[in-house]
Amino acid sequence: MDERQKCGMLYLCATPIGNLSDISERVIETLKGADLIAAEDTRNSMKLLNRFDIRVPLTSYHEYNKYDKAAELIEKMKAGMNVALVTDAGTPGISDPGEVITDMCHKEGIAVTSLPGPCAAVTALSVSGMSTGRFVFEGFLPSGKKERQQILSDLSDETRTIIIYEAPHHLKKTLETLLDALGDRDMAVCRELTKKHEEVRRMRLSEASAYYGANEPRGEYVLVIEGRSPEEIKEEIAKTFLSTDIREHVAAYEEKGFDRKEAMKKVAADRGITKREVYSKMLEETDPKEDKESR
Repeated sequence: MDERQKCGMLYLCATPIGNLSDISERVIETLKGADLIAAEDTRNSMKLLNRFDIRVPLTSYHEYNKYDKAAELIEKMKAGMNVALVTDAGTPGISDPGEVITDMCHKEGIAVTSLPGPCAAVTALSVSGMSTGRFVFEGFLPSGKKERQQILSDLSDETRTIIIYEAPHHLKKTLETLLDALGDRDMAVCRELTKKHEEVRRMRLSEASAYYGANEPRGEYVLVIEGRSPEEIKEEIAKTFLSTDIREHVAAYEEKGFDRKEAMKKVAADRGITKREVYSKMLEETDPKEDKESR
């Protein structure tokens, strides 16, 4: 017999992000049939369980016990128990500790299945009116200054639509930081999605920063920010590098970690010429004295 058939399963149950009527019948049935429900916030989840008359034992699984508790729950599943995982709101594993137990289950040979449903990131993207063809989800920006700066640096040239979660008490500072790091861009500020006071504001980053600087943020926020224009990036590259010689342009990419071949390829793309032309021009720009000394 397959070892997985001897074990219980982990069920990732998507729960409403606001309106309780958004829960699926399948999730309700699964929660009622589970041996144990692991919840990020048991007090919050109890409201949902009471609403649908779900009488199943509840245990806490959150950011501060995610490793030890995951190991404990895995032992229960190995013994045959079926565990349903719910987050505070939305789909487990998306910007929450659910990813840890899911990863550990796969490594331990325990079957995992997901019951799809609400997700704040996708809900915000769909209602924002921003480009949906390509997007990147960043969740909550890290609190550590160094890590946050690195991510913002990476996002500064991001061409895909950017989705970020933020709590009300951090919103003002985050908008200021994003404006400084990304420049002024079009965005949608989505608040209290699916709830009574749902609000979607389309504005520029500078307008959002000014508005929430004067108006106290209330509720949970999802920020949907337009990606940077590829044409704008090319223009910036042109201003930065096209006034320099080919060798300096190639060296700049090498300093970023690209090998010579990839650096030459990027320079060729920046300048609209072939790699062969890049190579030829590098030879032309070689200082005769330097070339003689290198022999």
